[in-house]
Amino acid sequence: MSSEKLWMDRSVSVNIDPMDLHLLRVLVELHRHRTMTAVAKATGYGTSTVSVQLAALEKQAGTQLLERVGRTVRFTPAGRRLVEHAEHILAAVENARADMGPCGEPTGLLRVAASASMMSTDLIPVATELRASHPALRLEMQEREPAEVAELLDDDEVDVGFVYDYSVVPRFTDNGTTVRRLCTVPILLALPKGKYGPIESLGDIRALLAEESWIGNSRGVDDTQLVEFLCGMAGFTPTVAHGADSLDLALDFVAADLGVALVPAFVRPCDAVELRELPSRMFERRMFAVTRPGRHTWPAVRLVTERVGARVN
Repeated sequence: MSSEKLWMDRSVSVNIDPMDLHLLRVLVELHRHRTMTAVAKATGYGTSTVSVQLAALEKQAGTQLLERVGRTVRFTPAGRRLVEHAEHILAAVENARADMGPCGEPTGLLRVAASASMMSTDLIPVATELRASHPALRLEMQEREPAEVAELLDDDEVDVGFVYDYSVVPRFTDNGTTVRRLCTVPILLALPKGKYGPIESLGDIRALLAEESWIGNSRGVDDTQLVEFLCGMAGFTPTVAHGADSLDLALDFVAADLGVALVPAFVRPCDAVELRELPSRMFERRMFAVTRPGRHTWPAVRLVTERVGARVN
Protein backbone atom coordinates (compact mmCIF):
# COMPACT_ATOMS: atom_id res chain seq x y z
CA MET A 1 0.00 0.00 0.00
CA SER A 2 1.46 3.39 -0.96
CA SER A 3 2.12 5.87 1.84
CA GLU A 4 0.51 8.48 -0.42
CA LYS A 5 -2.82 6.78 0.23
CA LEU A 6 -2.65 8.11 3.79
CA TRP A 7 -3.92 11.42 2.52
CA MET A 8 -6.68 9.87 0.39
CA ASP A 9 -8.12 7.35 2.87
CA ARG A 10 -10.89 9.36 4.54
CA SER A 11 -11.62 6.59 7.05
CA VAL A 12 -8.21 7.28 8.64
CA SER A 13 -7.60 10.99 8.01
CA VAL A 14 -4.61 11.70 10.25
CA ASN A 15 -2.83 15.03 10.47
CA ILE A 16 0.56 13.85 11.73
CA ASP A 17 2.88 16.51 13.07
CA PRO A 18 6.54 15.78 12.23
CA MET A 19 7.31 15.79 15.96
CA ASP A 20 4.82 12.94 16.49
CA LEU A 21 6.60 10.24 14.52
CA HIS A 22 7.49 8.59 17.83
CA LEU A 23 3.74 7.98 18.37
CA LEU A 24 3.59 6.09 15.08
CA ARG A 25 6.65 4.11 16.17
CA VAL A 26 4.87 3.08 19.38
CA LEU A 27 1.84 1.94 17.37
CA VAL A 28 4.02 -0.14 15.02
CA GLU A 29 5.88 -1.67 17.97
CA LEU A 30 2.56 -2.66 19.53
CA HIS A 31 1.57 -4.36 16.27
CA ARG A 32 4.87 -6.28 16.26
CA HIS A 33 5.09 -7.19 19.94
CA ARG A 34 1.38 -7.40 20.90
CA THR A 35 1.67 -6.31 24.56
CA MET A 36 2.27 -2.97 26.30
CA THR A 37 5.04 -4.54 28.38
CA ALA A 38 6.90 -5.70 25.27
CA VAL A 39 6.47 -2.27 23.64
CA ALA A 40 7.87 -0.60 26.76
CA LYS A 41 10.90 -2.90 26.62
CA ALA A 42 11.44 -2.27 22.90
CA THR A 43 11.10 1.53 23.13
CA GLY A 44 12.55 2.23 26.57
CA TYR A 45 9.34 3.95 27.72
CA GLY A 46 7.35 2.91 30.79
CA THR A 47 4.10 1.03 30.22
CA SER A 48 2.07 3.99 31.50
CA THR A 49 3.87 6.27 29.03
CA VAL A 50 3.09 3.86 26.20
CA SER A 51 -0.61 3.98 27.10
CA VAL A 52 -0.56 7.79 27.19
CA GLN A 53 1.16 7.95 23.79
CA LEU A 54 -1.34 5.59 22.18
CA ALA A 55 -4.20 7.62 23.61
CA ALA A 56 -2.62 10.78 22.17
CA LEU A 57 -2.34 9.12 18.75
CA GLU A 58 -6.00 8.09 18.86
CA LYS A 59 -6.89 11.70 19.65
CA GLN A 60 -4.88 12.94 16.65
CA ALA A 61 -6.43 10.27 14.41
CA GLY A 62 -9.93 11.17 15.54
CA THR A 63 -10.95 7.51 15.58
CA GLN A 64 -10.55 4.45 17.78
CA LEU A 65 -7.40 2.53 16.93
CA LEU A 66 -7.44 -0.08 19.72
CA GLU A 67 -10.03 -1.94 21.73
CA ARG A 68 -9.50 -3.76 25.02
CA VAL A 69 -10.13 -7.51 25.20
CA GLY A 70 -9.63 -8.73 28.74
CA ARG A 71 -6.09 -7.80 29.74
CA THR A 72 -4.93 -7.32 26.17
CA VAL A 73 -5.74 -4.94 23.33
CA ARG A 74 -6.43 -5.57 19.67
CA PHE A 75 -6.44 -3.31 16.66
CA THR A 76 -9.61 -1.94 15.13
CA PRO A 77 -9.82 -1.91 11.30
CA ALA A 78 -8.76 1.76 11.38
CA GLY A 79 -5.84 0.85 13.63
CA ARG A 80 -4.66 -1.86 11.23
CA ARG A 81 -4.79 0.57 8.30
CA LEU A 82 -2.85 3.18 10.22
CA VAL A 83 -0.18 0.60 11.07
CA GLU A 84 0.29 -0.09 7.35
CA HIS A 85 0.65 3.63 6.64
CA ALA A 86 2.95 4.11 9.63
CA GLU A 87 5.32 1.37 8.50
CA HIS A 88 5.73 3.06 5.12
CA ILE A 89 6.14 6.51 6.69
CA LEU A 90 8.76 5.33 9.17
CA ALA A 91 10.62 3.40 6.48
CA ALA A 92 10.70 6.54 4.30
CA VAL A 93 12.01 8.60 7.22
CA GLU A 94 14.73 6.03 7.94
CA ASN A 95 15.61 5.96 4.26
CA ALA A 96 15.93 9.77 4.19
CA ARG A 97 18.12 9.77 7.28
CA ALA A 98 20.36 7.10 5.76
CA ASP A 99 20.68 9.08 2.51
CA MET A 100 21.59 12.24 4.42
CA GLY A 101 24.30 10.53 6.46
CA PRO A 102 27.73 12.20 6.15
CA CYS A 103 29.34 9.28 4.32
CA GLY A 104 26.55 6.72 4.14
CA GLU A 105 28.66 4.38 6.26
CA PRO A 106 26.86 1.06 6.91
CA THR A 107 26.31 0.76 10.66
CA GLY A 108 23.93 -0.80 13.17
CA LEU A 109 21.83 -3.93 12.87
CA LEU A 110 20.82 -5.50 9.55
CA ARG A 111 18.37 -8.42 9.68
CA VAL A 112 18.82 -10.89 6.82
CA ALA A 113 17.03 -14.08 5.72
CA ALA A 114 18.09 -16.48 2.98
CA SER A 115 17.84 -20.05 1.77
CA ALA A 116 20.25 -22.60 3.23
CA SER A 117 22.32 -22.87 0.05
CA MET A 118 22.74 -19.11 -0.26
CA MET A 119 23.47 -18.81 3.45
CA SER A 120 26.29 -21.37 3.28
CA THR A 121 27.95 -20.37 0.04
CA ASP A 122 27.47 -16.59 0.03
CA LEU A 123 26.07 -14.94 3.16
CA ILE A 124 28.31 -16.53 5.78
CA PRO A 125 31.48 -15.62 3.83
CA VAL A 126 30.16 -12.06 3.31
CA ALA A 127 29.33 -11.75 7.02
CA THR A 128 32.84 -12.91 7.90
CA GLU A 129 34.38 -10.32 5.57
CA LEU A 130 32.18 -7.50 6.90
CA ARG A 131 32.96 -8.32 10.51
CA ALA A 132 36.54 -7.27 9.74
CA SER A 133 35.92 -4.44 7.26
CA HIS A 134 32.79 -2.89 8.86
CA PRO A 135 32.88 -3.61 12.61
CA ALA A 136 30.06 -1.12 13.27
CA LEU A 137 27.69 -3.23 11.15
CA ARG A 138 26.05 -6.27 12.75
CA LEU A 139 24.23 -8.94 10.76
CA GLU A 140 21.50 -11.15 12.19
CA MET A 141 20.78 -14.01 9.77
CA GLN A 142 18.00 -16.59 9.48
CA GLU A 143 17.83 -19.62 7.19
CA ARG A 144 14.44 -19.51 5.47
CA GLU A 145 12.76 -20.69 2.29
CA PRO A 146 11.51 -18.00 -0.17
CA ALA A 147 7.86 -18.06 0.99
CA GLU A 148 9.02 -17.69 4.59
CA VAL A 149 11.30 -14.79 3.64
CA ALA A 150 8.37 -12.99 2.02
CA GLU A 151 6.31 -13.38 5.20
CA LEU A 152 9.16 -12.10 7.38
CA LEU A 153 9.50 -9.04 5.16
CA ASP A 154 5.76 -8.38 5.35
CA ASP A 155 5.93 -8.62 9.15
CA ASP A 156 9.02 -6.36 9.29
CA GLU A 157 11.05 -9.07 10.98
CA VAL A 158 13.89 -8.80 8.44
CA ASP A 159 15.25 -5.92 6.37
CA VAL A 160 16.51 -7.82 3.32
CA GLY A 161 15.99 -11.34 2.03
CA PHE A 162 17.86 -13.41 -0.53
CA VAL A 163 15.47 -15.70 -2.36
CA TYR A 164 15.15 -17.80 -5.49
CA ASP A 165 12.53 -18.99 -7.93
CA TYR A 166 12.50 -20.83 -11.25
CA SER A 167 12.05 -19.44 -14.74
CA VAL A 168 9.21 -21.88 -15.44
CA VAL A 169 7.66 -21.41 -11.96
CA PRO A 170 8.12 -17.67 -11.34
CA ARG A 171 7.43 -16.15 -7.93
CA PHE A 172 9.32 -12.82 -8.03
CA THR A 173 9.41 -9.95 -10.54
CA ASP A 174 12.47 -7.72 -10.79
CA ASN A 175 11.41 -4.08 -10.30
CA GLY A 176 14.91 -2.68 -9.71
CA THR A 177 14.12 -1.48 -6.18
CA THR A 178 12.45 -3.76 -3.63
CA VAL A 179 13.11 -6.82 -5.85
CA ARG A 180 16.43 -7.06 -7.68
CA ARG A 181 17.64 -10.05 -9.69
CA LEU A 182 21.20 -11.04 -8.78
CA CYS A 183 21.89 -13.95 -11.13
CA THR A 184 20.49 -16.86 -13.12
CA VAL A 185 21.95 -20.37 -13.16
CA PRO A 186 20.97 -23.45 -15.19
CA ILE A 187 19.09 -26.37 -13.66
CA LEU A 188 20.73 -29.79 -13.92
CA LEU A 189 19.51 -33.34 -13.52
CA ALA A 190 21.12 -35.18 -10.57
CA LEU A 191 21.37 -38.96 -11.10
CA PRO A 192 23.07 -41.88 -9.33
CA LYS A 193 26.49 -42.16 -10.91
CA GLY A 194 26.78 -44.68 -13.75
CA LYS A 195 23.16 -45.85 -13.60
CA TYR A 196 21.81 -44.28 -16.79
CA GLY A 197 22.92 -43.90 -20.37
CA PRO A 198 22.67 -40.69 -22.42
CA ILE A 199 19.71 -38.37 -21.79
CA GLU A 200 19.45 -36.13 -24.82
CA SER A 201 15.71 -35.56 -25.19
CA LEU A 202 12.48 -35.36 -23.27
CA GLY A 203 11.72 -38.81 -24.63
CA ASP A 204 14.86 -40.14 -22.91
CA ILE A 205 13.66 -38.61 -19.62
CA ARG A 206 10.31 -40.36 -20.04
CA ALA A 207 11.86 -43.70 -21.00
CA LEU A 208 14.48 -43.74 -18.23
CA LEU A 209 12.98 -41.79 -15.34
CA ALA A 210 9.17 -42.14 -15.48
CA GLU A 211 9.26 -44.92 -12.88
CA GLU A 212 11.86 -43.24 -10.65
CA SER A 213 11.19 -41.49 -7.37
CA TRP A 214 11.85 -37.74 -7.42
CA ILE A 215 12.99 -35.39 -4.69
CA GLY A 216 11.11 -32.18 -3.88
CA ASN A 217 11.39 -29.55 -1.15
CA SER A 218 10.02 -30.30 2.32
CA ARG A 219 9.23 -26.62 3.06
CA GLY A 220 7.95 -25.27 -0.23
CA VAL A 221 6.12 -26.23 -3.41
CA ASP A 222 8.40 -24.60 -6.00
CA ASP A 223 10.80 -27.53 -6.40
CA THR A 224 7.96 -30.01 -6.74
CA GLN A 225 6.29 -27.75 -9.30
CA LEU A 226 9.58 -27.60 -11.21
CA VAL A 227 9.77 -31.41 -11.32
CA GLU A 228 6.13 -31.65 -12.39
CA PHE A 229 6.69 -29.08 -15.16
CA LEU A 230 9.64 -30.98 -16.61
CA CYS A 231 7.98 -34.37 -16.38
CA GLY A 232 4.77 -32.95 -17.84
CA MET A 233 6.77 -31.76 -20.85
CA ALA A 234 8.19 -35.28 -21.10
CA GLY A 235 4.68 -36.78 -21.02
CA PHE A 236 4.35 -38.38 -17.57
CA THR A 237 3.37 -37.57 -13.99
CA PRO A 238 6.30 -37.94 -11.56
CA THR A 239 6.26 -39.58 -8.14
CA VAL A 240 7.74 -37.02 -5.73
CA ALA A 241 8.56 -39.41 -2.92
CA HIS A 242 11.06 -37.45 -0.82
CA GLY A 243 11.38 -33.88 0.48
CA ALA A 244 14.54 -32.01 1.46
CA ASP A 245 15.11 -28.31 2.08
CA SER A 246 18.89 -28.72 1.68
CA LEU A 247 20.63 -29.30 -1.64
CA ASP A 248 23.28 -31.42 0.08
CA LEU A 249 20.56 -33.63 1.55
CA ALA A 250 18.87 -33.93 -1.85
CA LEU A 251 22.17 -35.16 -3.29
CA ASP A 252 22.47 -37.64 -0.41
CA PHE A 253 19.14 -39.14 -1.53
CA VAL A 254 20.43 -39.39 -5.10
CA ALA A 255 23.79 -40.85 -4.00
CA ALA A 256 21.90 -43.57 -2.09
CA ASP A 257 19.93 -44.38 -5.28
CA LEU A 258 16.67 -43.37 -3.58
CA GLY A 259 15.61 -40.95 -6.29
CA VAL A 260 16.60 -38.31 -8.82
CA ALA A 261 16.49 -34.53 -8.47
CA LEU A 262 16.66 -31.21 -10.26
CA VAL A 263 19.38 -28.99 -8.79
CA PRO A 264 21.07 -25.66 -9.63
CA ALA A 265 24.43 -25.83 -11.36
CA PHE A 266 26.31 -24.43 -8.34
CA VAL A 267 25.75 -27.52 -6.13
CA ARG A 268 28.80 -29.01 -4.47
CA PRO A 269 30.17 -32.06 -6.34
CA CYS A 270 29.36 -35.49 -4.92
CA ASP A 271 31.33 -38.60 -5.89
CA ALA A 272 28.26 -40.84 -6.15
CA VAL A 273 26.18 -38.36 -8.17
CA GLU A 274 26.49 -37.22 -11.75
CA LEU A 275 24.96 -34.01 -13.07
CA ARG A 276 23.46 -33.89 -16.56
CA GLU A 277 22.30 -30.96 -18.65
CA LEU A 278 18.59 -30.95 -19.39
CA PRO A 279 17.37 -31.30 -23.00
CA SER A 280 15.65 -27.90 -22.66
CA ARG A 281 17.57 -24.75 -21.67
CA MET A 282 14.44 -23.02 -20.40
CA PHE A 283 14.96 -24.37 -16.87
CA GLU A 284 16.85 -21.85 -14.76
CA ARG A 285 17.05 -20.88 -11.10
CA ARG A 286 16.90 -17.11 -10.52
CA MET A 287 18.25 -15.42 -7.38
CA PHE A 288 16.92 -12.13 -6.02
CA ALA A 289 17.51 -9.64 -3.24
CA VAL A 290 14.18 -8.49 -1.74
CA THR A 291 13.79 -5.60 0.71
CA ARG A 292 11.16 -3.77 2.71
CA PRO A 293 9.77 -0.66 0.93
CA GLY A 294 12.18 2.25 1.21
CA ARG A 295 15.11 0.18 2.42
CA HIS A 296 16.86 -0.79 -0.80
CA THR A 297 19.01 2.37 -0.55
CA TRP A 298 20.09 1.84 3.05
CA PRO A 299 23.90 1.75 3.06
CA ALA A 300 23.94 -1.58 4.91
CA VAL A 301 21.41 -3.15 2.50
CA ARG A 302 23.33 -1.85 -0.52
CA LEU A 303 26.63 -3.14 0.83
CA VAL A 304 25.43 -6.65 1.65
CA THR A 305 23.44 -6.93 -1.59
CA GLU A 306 26.45 -5.84 -3.65
CA ARG A 307 28.78 -8.26 -1.84
CA VAL A 308 26.40 -11.19 -2.26
CA GLY A 309 25.73 -10.23 -5.89
CA ALA A 310 29.48 -10.19 -6.60
CA ARG A 311 29.80 -13.72 -5.21
CA VAL A 312 26.95 -15.28 -7.15
CA ASN A 313 27.95 -13.76 -10.51
